[in-house]
This record gives sequence, C-alpha cells and structure tokens, in this order.
Amino acid sequence: MRRWLLIGNSRWHWAALAPDQSLQLWHTSAAAGLKQLQQAPEAWAAVGPVPKDLERWQPQRLLTSDVPLANLPPTLGVDRALAAWGAWQQCRQPVLVADAGTALSLTLVDAAGCFLGGRLMAGGRLQLQALHQGTADLPQLEPVEAAGPLWATQTSEAMASGVARGLAAAIALAFHDRPQPPWPWQLWLTGGDAPVLMPLLQAQGLQPHHDEGLALAALVALSRPAQDP
Repeated sequence: MRRWLLIGNSRWHWAALAPDQSLQLWHTSAAAGLKQLQQAPEAWAAVGPVPKDLERWQPQRLLTSDVPLANLPPTLGVDRALAAWGAWQQCRQPVLVADAGTALSLTLVDAAGCFLGGRLMAGGRLQLQALHQGTADLPQLEPVEAAGPLWATQTSEAMASGVARGLAAAIALAFHDRPQPPWPWQLWLTGGDAPVLMPLLQAQGLQPHHDEGLALAALVALSRPAQDP
C-alpha cells in the first residue's frame, strides 16, 4: 500500500490511497508509527522528532521550501505550509487556515498564493497541561472533546470551556483582523481540536471549511507525478 506520512508534534499522521483514489487517513503514536515503517513512504514531512529509521529516506522528504507558496520563510513549519497551500489551491482565493493541533497556528495566504504571515499560540492540550502543571490543585485533563457549558460550575468543565472558547475566540479575532481585499476570504479549519471548535465558530456567524486531512492531501498532491492517476 502506498503511504504518506506527516510527523506532528504529538502524533504521526498517515494517508493512503483507496482503490477509488480517495484518501484514507489515520493517526498513530510515534511508537506505533515506527512499527508501520516496513518500506519507504511515498513522501514524508516532519515538524516533530525524526527517528533514525526515516533518515535513510531523505530523498522522499518534503520540506517547507518544496511547498509552492511565495514568500514562505524557511523557519515556517512544513505542516503550516502544506495546510495553507492545500486550502489555497482548492479555492484560489485568500485564505486564513486555522490548524488546531498541539499549537494553534493561523496562517494567511492571499489570492495570488503569497504567504502574508500568521499567529501561533498553545493548542488545547498544551493549555490544559500548563494549567495542571502550573498550579497546585487544577486536575490533569485529557484533550478537550467538548466545549461544555457556557458557564461551568465544575472545575474540569470550566477548564475545558475556557480553553475551547479561548481557541475559538482567537480564530474569530484573526479572521476579523484579516486584510480587506475586494474579494472574499475563506476560513479553513483543520487539526485535532477542529471538531470541538467548529460549532463554536459557527455560533459566531463564521462558516469554516473543515478538512481533517488538509496537510496530508497537500503532501500527497505535491509528491505525486503529474501523470500519476
């Protein structure tokens, strides 16, 4: 089976082509992912730690400089570059891409495919870890799976509500702060926390395009020859 791999900060993200050419997506831990490396991926990219097993397959590695967006700084994470290009190439309009993973990254691309900048902040998991580790009594919570009540009475619910609504507010503010060209902007949402954030953004009148496999689909598209069916 032909596979593509994106190594994230917390998980490994995989894609494979089904017989109908649709993408099959799944996620593993690093340890479980190593067991799946029986052969070289078609292409791979990484923002997290790269194991020695992958170093022999450097020719298959895709870097930020391989992503065809103009003005990309070399320090930009390849996951951000892939997601931004993936959204832009689907609509060819200016986009704000919110990738809600270990970090929440917000990336602007104009209608011509030029990187305009972005914002970064801790994602849901990191915020919850910081609340637990930086205080005496706040509990350790799993990643937010639901925003919970608007005004929580239980500590764990208050933490989940504050983190989820804070992330959604950051995305909404970034979209409000976008440049104002004479054509409409699109908001794209991806990452592990996206399902929790989607209804919160919709409640604010936004209509994000949710695409779980945005970066992986871009990795596949950029690594397949033009004649590949």
